[in-house]
Amino acid sequence: MITPDLLKDVPLFTEVPATELATIAGRAADIRLHDGEWLIHEGEAPAFFILLSGRLAVSKSFGGIERVLTDYEPGSFFGELPLLLGSPAIASLRATKASRVARLDDHDFRELIVACPRLNAELMRTMAKRVGYLQQAVLETPVATVTIIGHRFDLACHDLRDFLARNRVLFRWHDPRDPEARAGMPEVPQAGETYPVVVLPDGSRLVTPTFRELAERLRLDTVPAQPSYDVIIIGAGPAGLAAAVYGASEGLCTLLIEREAPGGQAGTSSRIENYLGFPTGISGDDLGTRALQQAKRFGVEIVVARDVVGIESDSDGKAVAVLLDGGDRVETRSIVIATGVAWRELEVVGADSLVGRGIYYGAARTEALNTRGRDIFLIGGGNSAGQAAMFFANYARSVTILVRGPSLVATMSHYLIAQLESKTNVKIEVLSQVVGVEGSDHLEAIVIEDRRSGERRRQPTDALFVFIGADATTSWLPPAVICDKRGYVCTGRDVTDLVAQQNGSWPLERDPYLLETSVPGIFAVGDVRHGSIKRVASGVGEGSMAIAFIHQYFSERQAAAAEIDSRSKNARPAKARAEAA
Repeated sequence: MITPDLLKDVPLFTEVPATELATIAGRAADIRLHDGEWLIHEGEAPAFFILLSGRLAVSKSFGGIERVLTDYEPGSFFGELPLLLGSPAIASLRATKASRVARLDDHDFRELIVACPRLNAELMRTMAKRVGYLQQAVLETPVATVTIIGHRFDLACHDLRDFLARNRVLFRWHDPRDPEARAGMPEVPQAGETYPVVVLPDGSRLVTPTFRELAERLRLDTVPAQPSYDVIIIGAGPAGLAAAVYGASEGLCTLLIEREAPGGQAGTSSRIENYLGFPTGISGDDLGTRALQQAKRFGVEIVVARDVVGIESDSDGKAVAVLLDGGDRVETRSIVIATGVAWRELEVVGADSLVGRGIYYGAARTEALNTRGRDIFLIGGGNSAGQAAMFFANYARSVTILVRGPSLVATMSHYLIAQLESKTNVKIEVLSQVVGVEGSDHLEAIVIEDRRSGERRRQPTDALFVFIGADATTSWLPPAVICDKRGYVCTGRDVTDLVAQQNGSWPLERDPYLLETSVPGIFAVGDVRHGSIKRVASGVGEGSMAIAFIHQYFSERQAAAAEIDSRSKNARPAKARAEAA
């Protein structure tokens, strides 16, 4: 319990009247921390703190680098900066010895500074100093940057840039003819030079590396650290990240495997404005980053740049291991499939040879600067296309959305339609489709057909972004995991219905859980699941629900094992008596 006597020795409160000290003490929370325990993490809701005893270390992440800024000693106060700026906590605080802290919430803090002008003045002086310290820390923090050298229309170069961007690795990109790229080399490209080349912060160079090779050199985790886990989650989109956060927070040993980068397709969305809890919207990348930090905080092990190529089952049909590319085998008690979907390809002659050379599937935000001052086209009428159009409108001279249907009303959220209408450089062409593409080494033009009249026109452009739906890529799953005709994984009642249609049998007495596949202990969540809503919020909900079902599944197996053990023990005396007779 915080008392006025505890507060009166704090320098900040030396001139505060006893009656006000009593009010402050009456509203303050009494927080006691063990050595190593966190008081607050960067990005969390802020509060005003007074350190009464102990010591706290202040740290902040700069460009992915965690840096300790200072230490707080007894009598220190902090938290006023984000409260007065209306921002989340801008630094993390951790006890470096047993500590005691008084905490005032936002409302009580504001009442305090309004009631005491001298206190207000002292807080403002301290706030100005701390802003200066933060600015200096930013300038002094070295930023390790990767350099990619490769041709703009080289698909491998595009994929590497996208891989680094989605894994939050800072990089610079240079064309092989740029003077900066030619440092230590002949002034002009020579015959036989191979690209893309990746120059790492230590100066070493990788020529046409795979994602895994690059990830390993960047010290990203690519190999599971343990031989077995309680749950392995395949896919790190919103559904997979939610499953990871809930699994680890509830004590499960959790492994999250992602073939490219955490965030999934939602991570490429420039702005998600209807996600609950973010009234001004949030970018998909920011949402993914926060979820990733949260997962790491709970101890989730995250492996990237690895493909899951199979699932191994025991004689009873229960999944026992996940098989990775390269031959790694990881044992598990349960599996969550959250692999999402892949963009559907444009069925136009010649389009496949121009992918990455002007035709891009999804938002491809790394291409934003290349669209500056240009006229670009998007195909699609869903939210993903609308969000991408809003993003590229900040760079391109014009953005034209080509929609097969008569309007966007049935396929796109109302708020996005309204925003697109407010952009003077965004045009929507309904009942239109791309029927041809032109270009040799890169896209030069597209042919657009009016679906009403059949009239066709040639439109010069060097950028076409495709959002024409998506399909599940689940061919790697064993036949025991039942999928629908389009490859989406069946769960719950759908499993029961299909098993009955195929004259098969579900191996357990109970029905499959809501998100459980045709194999007990394997669950499917998010866009990869048959009948899913295809929304970030629903994917997050399914990810969290899957963990609840996994706990039920574990309890069920434990009870079954206990029953078998009990029967075995009861059978031994009878057998022994029979042998004696």
